[in-house]
Order: sequence, then structure tokens, then C-alpha cells
Amino acid sequence: MRRILAALVAAAAVVTTAPQAAAAPADRVVTDYQDPVQALPPVSRPPTPSCTVTAMKHTFANSYGQPYVGTLAPPAQCAGPWTKVVLSWTASSKGRQYDRLAGLWIGGAEVLRTSTPEPDPSGITWHFDRDITEFSPLLHRAQPFVVDLGNVVNQTYTGPYDVEVTVTYYQADRAHPAPEQADTVLPLAADAGQPGWQALPDGKNYTAQVTVPANTAKLTAQVYARGGGCEEFWWSNVPTELAKAYPQAGLCGGGTYREVGVRVDGRPAGVVAPYSVIYTGGVAPMLWRPISAIDAIVTLPYTIDLSPFLGTLTDGRPHTVELVPPHGIVDSWTLGGNLFATTDPGVRRVTGTAPSTEVPEAEVRVGTTGTGLDTSIATHVARSWHTSALLHTSRGLVPVRASGQWTFDNTTKLADSASKQNTDQHVVGSYGSMGKVDGFDFSLRADVTQKIVDDNNYRIDASVHMGRRLWTVGGGRPALSEDTIDTSGGFGRTNGVLTYADGRSHEQWTGLDDVGRWYSKRINTEHGYVV
Repeated sequence: MRRILAALVAAAAVVTTAPQAAAAPADRVVTDYQDPVQALPPVSRPPTPSCTVTAMKHTFANSYGQPYVGTLAPPAQCAGPWTKVVLSWTASSKGRQYDRLAGLWIGGAEVLRTSTPEPDPSGITWHFDRDITEFSPLLHRAQPFVVDLGNVVNQTYTGPYDVEVTVTYYQADRAHPAPEQADTVLPLAADAGQPGWQALPDGKNYTAQVTVPANTAKLTAQVYARGGGCEEFWWSNVPTELAKAYPQAGLCGGGTYREVGVRVDGRPAGVVAPYSVIYTGGVAPMLWRPISAIDAIVTLPYTIDLSPFLGTLTDGRPHTVELVPPHGIVDSWTLGGNLFATTDPGVRRVTGTAPSTEVPEAEVRVGTTGTGLDTSIATHVARSWHTSALLHTSRGLVPVRASGQWTFDNTTKLADSASKQNTDQHVVGSYGSMGKVDGFDFSLRADVTQKIVDDNNYRIDASVHMGRRLWTVGGGRPALSEDTIDTSGGFGRTNGVLTYADGRSHEQWTGLDDVGRWYSKRINTEHGYVV
């Protein structure tokens, strides 16, 4: 189903739109829509003196294998220390174009991952901010500045992406001091002047060599992960044997469970449960016009505490850190990330015991009912892992522990020879790290109905519910957010003419903003515009 759907979306992009009268009375043909919007809270700006630097103004046209490479240096009049550093991304596009994945690196550290909305003929512009204060240790000197956004412009896909990136440095003062945070950033990228991500198939890992400061007392890994091709829709994939048995259905294999792992010197150090992000052309493009799916534009990384491994990592020698894509995938996952080290000025070297690790392979339970392409597939995983050690620091003997636990449940139903597919997925759990707990609750429901005669006669209707609830307790300021999107719509052609392209949606974000204030926003849209 997914490969067929992608082909039809591509074909629909080049069809000349019929007059409104050509559509059925209940249908609309929406070809222009409002600039993309989201309900996320804005990044706060402190009231201190600041300086803004334009880091990049660049057009990404035929840009596969041709990243932007420049230099970012702090302005002399805002040399720091900084209470906050904010990166702003503003982009526009006009014409026809697929959604494209993009990444941004400073000094080899992946600072941002995003993807693009799909433009309309009259053009769209979108903007978002990213708090990059945690990368301050890299920002005090000139660094390579790299942006990768692979794009194709030709007679069919006519939309280049014009992107401007600025960085604003806010000076610290007594009322707004520099935050307490990691003092060393260790990029996993091998070359700071090139994109630091890797597209990895099943069985191939992202391998990096890092040398950790000898007096590191805390070490965390920050991981970015996105699936491509069939792996964009991993949450709706079916068992590989079913996909192979019915190739005409265009189903994607590999099942529905995914996790991304981290290894240190070959030993499992932890795993994370990725969010089921949907690109802005995913399922049906009008679902995401103008509200983009959760995590599509502002992508959040995943964090694993590697402190239990410091007893072996602080010997001054290079050590291996690996990012491991999900097992059994049928297309690639694009992985990248960084390490953040907090050092102890009271000792020359932090030592410790060898880590105790309990990171078993996931036990994935799959049950099916029905036969052939009229079947229901239920997948359940109860996941748990932990690592621990004792560290010798200036505060004496300190126990450290990292953990993760979650339950994963996905039921995917095929009906009418796979012309109908329903997916209901729920993942809930938490990560623990030295008194801090980061909880998460992910929900996804998708209904897709396809009526396909051929490339010139078809109709696709879909509805999607997405939810992401995050909370943090312990280890500093508490955090809480809940983001939900409900959207429906579809598209279709009759005798080669686009006769249906419409959607409606609403998004609700509620929680604490980045300074702990309560924030709530709701957006309703119909026919591509906020109402």
C-alpha cells in the first residue's frame, strides 16, 4: 500500500488542476494553502543585550551531496558568557516539491534536525526557533557551519528551498546568569566540515571515535533518528513475510516495533523508543496543510546517560561509540548525534568501577488473526534496561545509574484486500538518570482507505490522530507538555484530472514553556486555512 500511495502522490503533484465544477459536490480541490503553522510555544527571549549573526542564506535546488558549508563565529560585541543562544530558521518555497529531510551542524555537532513542508504554486514561508544554549562550549570560537538539505529541481519538481539561518547571542548578567550545563560537547561526526549523519540499513551501525576529558563526571549521548522510504511508515508496516507474499499490495515489511541503540566499546549502553514522526507529505499531503505533524519541523533528539561507562572512558584514549538502527528494517534510518560531558574541576581524573549492564534484546510478540490481506496484526513489547557503576569524584564515591522502560502496543488491521488499513499504536514509558525521570506517552491512530483503479482514477481518504506527552521530574526544573493533532482529508483523480484535494485539522499544545510558565494554544483549520 505504501509504495503505491507514494507513487500516486508523486503523480498528483504534476496534474493540472481541474476547475472546481469538475469535483463531486461534497469534494473540494484545494491547491493553495496558508503558510505552515504549529501550536508550539515560542522560545523565550531574555531582556539582556544581544547580537544577531546571519549564519546562512542559501538556496537548496539540486543539492543532493552538495551541503552548505560556511563558518559561524561569535560577534565581538557579544563575546559571552551568554544566558541564552537562539538559532532561527526561516525558509520559503514555491511550486511543486517533496518533503525533504534537513540537518544542521556547528563544529561537527548536530544542532538541528528538521524536514520541509511541501509548497503550493503560490509559495509558502515558515519559521521556527531552536534554543541551542547547550552548545555554548562550541560557540565561543569560529566553527564550521554545515547545513544539508538534499533536493531536486527539474520540470516535475519545481520548488527550490530558500533558507536563512540566524543565531542570536544574549549576554548573561546578574539577573540572567549563564545556565549550569555540560561544559564540553563531543560531536560524533568524523569531519566537522561535512554533514555528520549517516543513512544506515539493517545491520550497519554509526561508529565514532571519541576521547572523553579525564575528569568527566557525567556523560550523556544525544541521538537524532529518522526512518526513510518504507521506514517513514514503520508504525504501519506488516511482517516481512506478508509483504513478500502479496507484492501487488505495495506493503512495507519489517513489522511495527522500532528502537535505536547506543553501544560503548561494543557493549550495549541503552536503547530509546523513537517517536512515530510523519513527514508533511506522509499518508496524504492535505492532512498536513497548514499544520505540520508533530516532530516533523521541530524534531526532538533522544538522550541516554552514559555515565556508568566513565570508569573506562576517562583514560585519555579514544573509545568507540556506536549508534545502532532498529533491527529488521527494510529501508535505512538516518542517525547522528553528540556527547555532552560535565567535568569535575576538583580531580584530575574521575575513575570508577566497570559498568554493570542489563540491556537485553527486545522480546517482540506478534499475533495475527484472519488470512491473507484481510488480517489483524497485534504487536506487544514490554521493554526494560539499565546500567550502573560507582564513580570516584571530588565528592567521594558516587553511584550512577541509567535506565529505560516502556510498553509498546500496535494493532494494524488490513481489510478489503488491504485497500483499508487501520493502525492503533500506544507507547508509554520513561528514562531514568541519577534522580531524574523523563516520561513519555506516544499515541497514534491512522485510518486509510484507497480506491484505486489505475494511476488516473483513484481516491484516498485518511484520518490521523497523533499525541505526544512528555514530562520531567527531578534533576532541576520540572517540565510538562502535551501535543495532540487530529487531521483528516485526502485526494483523488478522475480520468487523469485532480478532483479531490482537501483536509481539516486541529492541534492543541498545553504545558510549561521553557521558563516554566503555563502555555496553551489551539489551532483549527479547514481547507488549508486557519479558521
